[in-house]
Amino acid sequence: MSTTQLPFIFDVHLDLSMNALEWNRDLTRPVSEIRAREHGMTDKTDRGRNTVSLPDMRRGNIGLCVATQIARFVKPGNPLAGWHSPAQAWAQTQGQLAWYRAMEEQGEMIQITSLTGLEKHLALWLGGPPPNAPIGYILSLEGADSMLTPAYLERSYAQGLRAIGLSHYGPGTYAQGTDATGGLGKHGVEILKEVERLGVILDATHLCDDSFWEVMKHYNGRIWASHHNCRALVDHNRQLADEQIKELIRRGAVIGGALDAWMMVPGWIKKKTTPESSGVRLEHIVNHVDHICQLAGNAKHVGIGTDLDGGFGREQSPGDLDTIADLQNYPALFRKRGYSEEDIAGIMHGNFLRFLRESWK
Repeated sequence: MSTTQLPFIFDVHLDLSMNALEWNRDLTRPVSEIRAREHGMTDKTDRGRNTVSLPDMRRGNIGLCVATQIARFVKPGNPLAGWHSPAQAWAQTQGQLAWYRAMEEQGEMIQITSLTGLEKHLALWLGGPPPNAPIGYILSLEGADSMLTPAYLERSYAQGLRAIGLSHYGPGTYAQGTDATGGLGKHGVEILKEVERLGVILDATHLCDDSFWEVMKHYNGRIWASHHNCRALVDHNRQLADEQIKELIRRGAVIGGALDAWMMVPGWIKKKTTPESSGVRLEHIVNHVDHICQLAGNAKHVGIGTDLDGGFGREQSPGDLDTIADLQNYPALFRKRGYSEEDIAGIMHGNFLRFLRESWK
């Protein structure tokens, strides 16, 4: 089946530049070649188990994504991996941006920053794209600690940044993230004002509960949750509680279902549980998506935000997913649950596209 016959997919969370620079993966090559080159490497648990590359995205008709910059700043005493100063973290994000620019120069990718650019790109992909059509990407920053001051956001906006999450794992400069507690503080409120002024989309992903609710108090702009699942199904603070989901729905947000296996099924023990022992499969993400749909009363607030190769590979992915191209198995899973073709199209791409059109008009 050619890609012109496959449903178009918009994945709103991929750490492409992190994989290119920190994992040293040439994403212009097929997944199979990257795995072969990593054979025998043991520096990372996911070596030889990657799932994402630009050719495999094309094979799966994933013509548009939100692609990240990510560089955590960690203060002394913070056991998490990261850079030891905000300046170092900023420099890392600039290196990641340089990789995206190199991909643009090679015709592998194209940056999308406006409604005009979005519609032009969609016309290419929905009209039967050529075999090597560029993958469109919307630039997002996962965790804002690399912003030396809130004023840096305007500099990043000029570089094409169109979405930002304030936190990642642990304590942060502007907000507190997964496994942490606490609110925004002065600098968090300041950067929220800049996010809203510039019209950047705020990503609620990774906000701890305290920071989440403080954001809701101070922020009135557009917000989504790029890669988040449901706490009601897997009880962990990384997941969205029902009241958080309801608040996001009230604000018109769209939530992308993540394919990190420990977020999909309960009882997962990292580096011990396997896809085989847990039985985790793509159908488990349908449970999370459906839970959000039941809370919303419709299927207009859900989409795809896989986080594939986000520090893990096949060892921590659904057992029936080999590469990102296997997202094409989604429609059949949702049909099996009784979702209409219109709803399925919304999940595959339509809901996040509607969000962007409303935000960028």
